[in-house]
Amino acid sequence: MIWLALTLLAPFGAGVAILALRRAPAAVAIAGAALGLAGALGLFASMTRGERIGAGLPFLPDFPISLEATPLTATLALLVATVTTAVLIHAAGYMARDPERVRFFGTMALFVAAMELLVLAGDWITLLAAWEMIGFSSYLLIGFWHGRPGVAGAALRAFLYTRSADLGLYLAVFLLIGRAGTSDIAATLDVTGTPALIAGLLLLVAAAGKSAQLPFQEWLLRAMAGPTPVSALLHSATLVAAGAILLIRTAPMLPEGVLVAVGLVGGATAVVTGLMALAERDLKRLLAASTASQYGFMLIAIAAGAPVAALLHLIAHAAIKSALFLGAGVFQHDRESTALEALAGAGRARPGIFAGFALAALALAGLPPMAAWFSKEAILTASWASPLAPWLMPSALAGALISAAYMGRALRVLWAGSAERAKAPVPFMAAGLWGLAALAATLGAAFGPLEALLGAAIAEGPRFLPLLGLAAAAGGLVLGWTLPPDRLLGPLFRQAETGFGIARALEALSTRPVLALAEAVERLETAVLSGILASGRAGLALAGAARRIDRDAIDGAIFALVDRLWGFGQRLRRLQSGLIHRELALSMIGIALLVAVLLIAPLSS
Repeated sequence: MIWLALTLLAPFGAGVAILALRRAPAAVAIAGAALGLAGALGLFASMTRGERIGAGLPFLPDFPISLEATPLTATLALLVATVTTAVLIHAAGYMARDPERVRFFGTMALFVAAMELLVLAGDWITLLAAWEMIGFSSYLLIGFWHGRPGVAGAALRAFLYTRSADLGLYLAVFLLIGRAGTSDIAATLDVTGTPALIAGLLLLVAAAGKSAQLPFQEWLLRAMAGPTPVSALLHSATLVAAGAILLIRTAPMLPEGVLVAVGLVGGATAVVTGLMALAERDLKRLLAASTASQYGFMLIAIAAGAPVAALLHLIAHAAIKSALFLGAGVFQHDRESTALEALAGAGRARPGIFAGFALAALALAGLPPMAAWFSKEAILTASWASPLAPWLMPSALAGALISAAYMGRALRVLWAGSAERAKAPVPFMAAGLWGLAALAATLGAAFGPLEALLGAAIAEGPRFLPLLGLAAAAGGLVLGWTLPPDRLLGPLFRQAETGFGIARALEALSTRPVLALAEAVERLETAVLSGILASGRAGLALAGAARRIDRDAIDGAIFALVDRLWGFGQRLRRLQSGLIHRELALSMIGIALLVAVLLIAPLSS
């Protein structure tokens, strides 16, 4: 139980402490990540001993709030914690001079806590809460430099695309809970028939949005507007990984019809976004398109009925892609740009950083004995044995060839240009990169024991499949190194450079109408508020006039009458002096007047 609490609460506590105290944000964030890593290691070690760890609140009888550590979720938690620690070590140097580093490290720590909550959630309610938290945190991190041109728009589109696809998750969860009568994730995976088909397709929509699968891939390329450590974390073990993790966890429920759809989406994404990466002119956008392509590989494995192969590739890709992004961050630091033209020769100026980047690039290409070699071989084997092999196998091979080609191109650009002198080295930036690059090179050795722990070993395929994978990797690297992309792609180059029109179509059919509707609603709201304010101003003017009439006319007349009566009373009061001789004199005067009146009245008649 202590390991579970440490895994979640260490990064969360670090985030709260950073935002509250605003002192030493990098050190506090790294300490929180390191403690979270210790907790994740403890959880994973407990799983190897056959223990089961969980915690929960009763909430409602059939809707518990729970956390659950299983071999799968503990593996994912360890992956998130490991990558996070390395990325934050790198970020300590990358963000050293940023005036908003408190906000950066605080948000990063809370983002990591939300991701750990997602992978360890034992019920759909907790998972949805974590899903919302990572979506909001990613919006803040992508838009971190919101004052720069285009950054706010990139964050908005990332939020819009992923939130639109999230509707699939909500509908699927409502359907599964309604059918199973409980929010426990494990129990809902027993749902079968038409409800499972509908829920599975809805889950695919949600996963495609988060993992930037066709047609949602454009938001991920725009998300490169954020700081490079954010990109490294988003692309490897957090936001983008959430979609693949969702399908891996629910794979036992997915019926054949859903698997066909998953395979179509994954295969198309692996090839199309791979071609987009090959045609890119910006290193970070190249890596972003590559991320969408690699998650397409994971969907291919799920469609082939081998979610464990998808998990292995998720682990390998997390180490590889985070290392690549951290290397790109160093080159960006030197040249103040991520355009490939500006980065020409940047690797020769920093041979140590280039070596780590190259190691990760060769691992992503699929060269043995590095991590992605084993995971891609597992995907090829599963695809070969699948009933969907006529689609999955060519898609996987084409994706592997293209992956190696765009990595070969990136290496050629970074090495072949003039080696301008690099800026002064920044502490910590190389440490995080090399830690992840080492994992990219060696993690493959742990895949066999991990399969045994998960109880889901992958069956061996024909002996020629590894040779096919090796040929695709080596051939792609040679093609990418020797041929420029316009010659390599031929007539497809212009289409690949513009994303095959997918982004424009989605922009026209979805994004622009939604943004136009939002603007119209804003204008309507402004008009309504203006009308309310105008009505309020008219009411205030009428009230002011009424107040002036009441004060100046009515109150003035009343007060004048009172003053006159008061004066008259004062004069009459003087008649009541209390002096007897005056009273007698006044009485005599009164009597005299009365007699005069009585005498005058008969004379007048």
